[in-house]
Amino acid sequence: MIIGERIRKARQNKGLSQEEFGKLIGVSKVSVSGYEAGIRIPSLKTLIQIVDFLEVNFDYVLGREITTVSDSDIEYQVKLAKDDINIIKELRKHPVLYNKIISAPQRTIELISRRMTN
Repeated sequence: MIIGERIRKARQNKGLSQEEFGKLIGVSKVSVSGYEAGIRIPSLKTLIQIVDFLEVNFDYVLGREITTVSDSDIEYQVKLAKDDINIIKELRKHPVLYNKIISAPQRTIELISRRMTN
C-alpha cells in the first residue's frame, strides 16, 4: 500500500523508530507498524498528525505525486490525476503508439487529432 510505504520512508528520513514516531503522534508502535504494512488505516486525526510531524503533504502520503528527474537532474514533483495514469497504462499496451508519442508528442497528437476530425 502506497500510504504505508510513504509513511515508512518519511519516518526513516527523519531518523525515527516506529516506537519514537508512535509516541510523537499518540499511537503505539504496533499501530505505526500496521500503517506502514498497509494492514491498518490511520484515522483522519492521526493522518493529520503524521503529515505534520513528518513534514510531508497529503498528496505525497496518498501517492498523488510522482517524483521525477528533469534533464538537469533536478528532482521535482508532478501531480497526476487518476485519468492521466489510466491513459498512460493504456498507451503502454500499444508500444508503437507509445514510442511515437514519447519521441514526438506534439506532432503525434496533432496527427491523431486530424484523423479524428476527418
